Amino acid sequence: MLKIFFKNDKAFELSKDASGSYTINNENKQFDISEISEEQFHIIADNKSFSAEIIEHNPLEKTFTVKVNGKVTTLKVKSEMDLLLEKMGINNMATQAIKDIKAPMPGKILTITCKVGDELKKGDKVLILEAMKMENILKSPGDGKVKSIKVETGDNVEKNQILIVFE
Repeated sequence: MLKIFFKNDKAFELSKDASGSYTINNENKQFDISEISEEQFHIIADNKSFSAEIIEHNPLEKTFTVKVNGKVTTLKVKSEMDLLLEKMGINNMATQAIKDIKAPMPGKILTITCKVGDELKKGDKVLILEAMKMENILKSPGDGKVKSIKVETGDNVEKNQILIVFE
């Protein structure tokens, strides 16, 4: 089960069972989803056709910016574990001092938007990592000062490789 939040804090719960049926807010739904490319999908639901495209994915913040039939929106996805931790008052990185930023997946560094000595705030854009033909904007998970940058534009990186170190 996933809980998906829109920018305006409206939310819905989504789950998929073993037969491929979806449940949205405890209501069974049938979808026909065709993958056009890694970022584009054609969806038929309730006898309506939808064109969907993933514009941006931020794995650290668990957000997706999507365009559905020309309308762009940002979604925040929370798993059952995320919801449980939140309920217990343990919000992953909100209270921790950040030490570094690691690559969430293998890819290629396209752009680095900070430099050594920069004071970053949570959510500041740090770099763009291309992975699976998608550009992923990595943002600072918290406030901190950049101590060193361990990669350069054009570098190929592995999952969990340290990219930026904070003081």
